[in-house]
Amino acid sequence: MKIFRSFEKASIIRNPVVTTGSFDGVHIGHKTILNRLNMLARKYNGESVLITFDPHPRKVLYPETAGKDLKLINSQEEKLDLLKKAGLDNIIIVEFTRDFSKITSERFVRDFLHGMLKAKVVVVGFNHHFGFNQEGDYKQLWALREKYNFEVEEIPEQEVQHETVSSTKIRQAIKEGFIQKANAYLDHYYIVMGNPVAYNYENPVFPVSLVKIPITEECKLLPVNGIYAISLESGSMISKGMVIINGTDQGGSEVLLHLFDSHPYPIGSDSVIFFHKKIHGAVNLDDHKVSAPKIKSAMNEISELIY
Repeated sequence: MKIFRSFEKASIIRNPVVTTGSFDGVHIGHKTILNRLNMLARKYNGESVLITFDPHPRKVLYPETAGKDLKLINSQEEKLDLLKKAGLDNIIIVEFTRDFSKITSERFVRDFLHGMLKAKVVVVGFNHHFGFNQEGDYKQLWALREKYNFEVEEIPEQEVQHETVSSTKIRQAIKEGFIQKANAYLDHYYIVMGNPVAYNYENPVFPVSLVKIPITEECKLLPVNGIYAISLESGSMISKGMVIINGTDQGGSEVLLHLFDSHPYPIGSDSVIFFHKKIHGAVNLDDHKVSAPKIKSAMNEISELIY
């Protein structure tokens, strides 16, 4: 997958089949759009393209609340990895500014989709909006298709077990600890990527080794505090283990990892944690007598799970 930071550099893309959006989570609905992009790209001897934005538009338009309230399923690194695995050919990451936010939907089509990219097909999801004040939609794209010489398609809503899939619903499921529900919506495991660092934790009642996964993006959404069954991938190593999402004195959360296998902890190495299931609620690690039996019970339950 090629990554472009400007439309000018992306003008080399051959017969672009384009969609736009945040694609937070790269969930089953997003994958349906990406699959269609790739199918059409093969049909037109072209390449699939996602246009997305950084920073997130809410950070620019509502800076007073975005830092506190904006939570995203994926960090930028996680999203790029998931898009690559989904088979996307190209991603254009546009710097989102206040000036860019004022571009009308028709100007966006005229200057960028047509003028710079020469888009062959534009594919949008159900109820997709774009441009200044979110004025652009599928109907407008359909009306402009002949003027700017492109085809347009709309992908309908996606459902999982008769529930409409959306990034908002997935965020809520993750936030509340309903990991298996979130995974079904995502069509892959909810992930946390990072580089483990040493963590000093001593529990004389039930000794357990923990390392910490630093969360470098403030908008990364973490599950509710508790104990989770996970697997970890680092290079060629795959391990089974648990994660404790633990509250901090500053009111945030930290990710603490324990592995069951005999593999050494991948300190400082790029690692991916795959969340499988919530096992237990929040634990107070400072209260050793209370936390020790909860941790031991959770470890026993996870060790018996088949995954």
